[in-house]
Amino acid sequence: MAKIYLVRHGKAAAGWGMEKDPGLDDLGHAQAKAAALTLAPLGPLPILTSPLARARETSMPLAKIWEVEPRVEKRVGEIQFPSETPADRVRWLKAVVVDRWPNLDRDLRLWRQKVIEALVSIDTDTVVFTHYIAINVAVGHATEDDRVVCFRPDNASITVLESDGNNLLVIKRGVQAVTEVR
Repeated sequence: MAKIYLVRHGKAAAGWGMEKDPGLDDLGHAQAKAAALTLAPLGPLPILTSPLARARETSMPLAKIWEVEPRVEKRVGEIQFPSETPADRVRWLKAVVVDRWPNLDRDLRLWRQKVIEALVSIDTDTVVFTHYIAINVAVGHATEDDRVVCFRPDNASITVLESDGNNLLVIKRGVQAVTEVR
């Protein structure tokens, strides 16, 4: 079974409702370095990252230590939101995070399925830098919990799963924190 180390990106320089694709702030960079030091003894392993700046920046300290190039995997990117307007995105996300996947529209359920497919297809120990909802997709799928948010991974926390090619198993949940949609 392949171990999958899901790393939530470090603290972003702007809230989800402020900028479409913010990088990391100073704390986020420090969190990325701390996660890299925690993971360093495990590798080098392949690194997958969401295409968004905050995830790619979080992956860089580990990639530098291991001297590997992270591969961008769109399927582990951010949840697909229907509006470009920051205030609308925040309002929309606040409604989504308290819901259950079967109640959401087809496009969101399809996005969820792509996250699951990306993770289940991993056949070697791998580190994946991703996002809050994507990690919830993985943990929810593994535990048969259909809530959109069933776990609150902190910035740069590391959640460990195993994949047998068909299923995911939670080995260890990362550190949890209070996350606000802002």
